[in-house]
Amino acid sequence: MILAGDVGGTHTRLALFEVRDGKFASSVEEIYPSAKYKSLEDIIDIFLKAHPAKLESAAVGIAGPIRDGRCVATNLPWIIDTKVIIGRIGIQNVALLNDLEANAYGIATLGPEDFAVIYPGAAGAAGAKGNVAIVSPGTGLGKAGMYFDGADHHPFATEGGHTSFAPENELQAELYAFLAKRYGHVSCERILSGPGLVNLFEFFRDAKGVEVPEELAQAMKAGDAAAAISKSAMSGTAGIASSALDLFVQCFGAECGNFALNILAAGGVYLGGGIPPRILPKLRDGAFVDAFLAKGRMRPLLEAAPVRVILNDSAALRGAARGAWLRFGKSAHV
Repeated sequence: MILAGDVGGTHTRLALFEVRDGKFASSVEEIYPSAKYKSLEDIIDIFLKAHPAKLESAAVGIAGPIRDGRCVATNLPWIIDTKVIIGRIGIQNVALLNDLEANAYGIATLGPEDFAVIYPGAAGAAGAKGNVAIVSPGTGLGKAGMYFDGADHHPFATEGGHTSFAPENELQAELYAFLAKRYGHVSCERILSGPGLVNLFEFFRDAKGVEVPEELAQAMKAGDAAAAISKSAMSGTAGIASSALDLFVQCFGAECGNFALNILAAGGVYLGGGIPPRILPKLRDGAFVDAFLAKGRMRPLLEAAPVRVILNDSAALRGAARGAWLRFGKSAHV
């Protein structure tokens, strides 16, 4: 049995997986509000008390760089260490994965119904070969790649979400100046994430003087501000929300194109995280693809690369299980 985890700034998901004939099936899955707990180990204790199992291996995907089996979480006050987890669950086969690395591992476990094609690429989504990029905006912005060796894809982690934002027109330059006063360094994550969407909204409100409807203001105060903005934008009920999401989509497309060039992602780009599935019509209206392709002399390279949204929100959890399966020996789980 494999214990798999997907740790996010908002939620932590744990599941038990079995592998039969190379297919991954979870027997139980639980979701916990991350901020409610002092550590991942506390959540694991609760999960295993409720669902006792004979574990053979474990892997957890977490947002943040992994160093010597240890991670200081980016969006949580947690330090996660494989040695501590080993002490808690009593097995040696424990691995930490970057959350986007786990997402990359999970792609191979999904079927065609788990994806929405935003741009098919010149050769069609099935015909593209080469390295693959994964870009995932949610609580933060994650990026990972998959190196193609001619036969198989090999996931690797990056911290590309924290690279510097590059404005491409006058409006984006104004946005950069607005955020630079607030943060100093303006990373892509300051724009392409849930909190980033709020930053865009506040830019239009505070720097551009756009009026905020009272209904939207109240919805933002009452719950998830980013969700309220995106919902309003998708329904067309507030101009400021639409402006914020339109700018988000343009910046998102441009940054996906940047990352695809960075790692020569001829095999295409996958859009993960919680935001893309919720804004599919916006991603398909042309602005995203236009920004993605607008790379001058490199446009033909990107025209060949398909862009797909990952619809299955268990991709990273499944990927953690697959990462453990590959790392600690397939035979132990079959």
